Amino acid sequence: MAYDKSIAAFEEAYRVIPGGVDSPVRAFSGVEGTPPFIERGEGGYLYDIDGNRYIDYVQSWGPLIFGHCDADIEASVIEAVKKGLSFGAPTTVETELAEEIVSLFDTIDKVRFVSSGTEAVMSAIRLARGFTGRDDIVKFTGCYHGHSDSLLVQAGSGAATFGNPSSPGVPADLTKHTLLATYNDIESVKQCFADSKEGIACVIIEPIAGNMGLVPAEEQFLKELRALCNEHGALLIFDEVMSGFRASLKGAQGITTVKPDMVTLGKVIGAGMPVGAFGGAKEIMAHLSPEGPVYQAGTLSGNPVAMAAGLTSLRKLKSNPALYVELGNRAKKLMEGFKKAADAVNVPMVTDVRGSMFGFFFSDKPVRNFADALENDQKLFAKFHKGMLDRGVYLACSSFETGFISTATTDAMIEESIKAAYETLKEITA
Repeated sequence: MAYDKSIAAFEEAYRVIPGGVDSPVRAFSGVEGTPPFIERGEGGYLYDIDGNRYIDYVQSWGPLIFGHCDADIEASVIEAVKKGLSFGAPTTVETELAEEIVSLFDTIDKVRFVSSGTEAVMSAIRLARGFTGRDDIVKFTGCYHGHSDSLLVQAGSGAATFGNPSSPGVPADLTKHTLLATYNDIESVKQCFADSKEGIACVIIEPIAGNMGLVPAEEQFLKELRALCNEHGALLIFDEVMSGFRASLKGAQGITTVKPDMVTLGKVIGAGMPVGAFGGAKEIMAHLSPEGPVYQAGTLSGNPVAMAAGLTSLRKLKSNPALYVELGNRAKKLMEGFKKAADAVNVPMVTDVRGSMFGFFFSDKPVRNFADALENDQKLFAKFHKGMLDRGVYLACSSFETGFISTATTDAMIEESIKAAYETLKEITA
């Protein structure tokens, strides 16, 4: 494929946008080549400015469960736009979308809409701290919860891994209350509780991690985590910005028996528009302004266009929950095909699927946490990604990201992608 126009566009963007992109992973720094600049999407395909067509397994990093330009969602957005882009005032569509979410999640009595997943998590943690009167929180290495200061941390020294800033511009004083534990390792969480002098306000976790590759939390681990939070009076927050309405109609909570105290959502509830949300039991949410003292606000929160898109998306999902079986079967077919292609050239690969989410690692052992994920062959992934892109298959441009199937992803697309995987792996291992 030719990428001449995209290369020129990237160079032009670099002159006026830091790194040439508005979100770092888009720069393709973890893979080979230049990012294609996208002109349009249609169903399960992307088209770049050079005229190349790609089977899209990124789907805007998850929101587009019905693919690009779904007719129903598009119509609802156009109708909403005709009435106005933003009011900064209450609308009934906010209540309608909230009612749909509350009806599907047993753990959510009330929900507050915001404009991004980062904002949702930041606000949920503030509410947890306000509700418990404690400052310390626990997160897991490899789980990404947005770029707010207290969550941009890396492991510190010592047994209780108190977070150190992982980005310049983040004061150590803001991360000293964030303790890092190891995913799927309950003993590391117990250590955090033991070493917290002020007490833990909350534990936040992706129950289906999607930002170190697809790495689901083990059921027994989640049960022990729930029990530990109960024992210490800490809130358990499920970050389902990615897995919500993706892993199942009820997200991870349609798969695990463990119930969190609070949930953060995003992606699918906006159907491609910028939306985030956080919710929980009414006793907790009552502490949120204007009912309670914990402040949170946003001019574009509950934006009517975004609410209209999300409402249409959720109602389509709710009317046909069986589609998750179909999406899951296609994700399994894709991963089984990738695995066979890797086996054919004696390349180790492990795969996993949760509903319409899929992931794979070039690794010879199961991946249970971030340390395991780091051992995957990232150089081989970079070559694989380039080979697949050249064959018209658009995969996430990092070995630490998750892939997505949409209702517009056909069996023929899956078969074409598997064929491309065979050709690519044969080429790069020759």
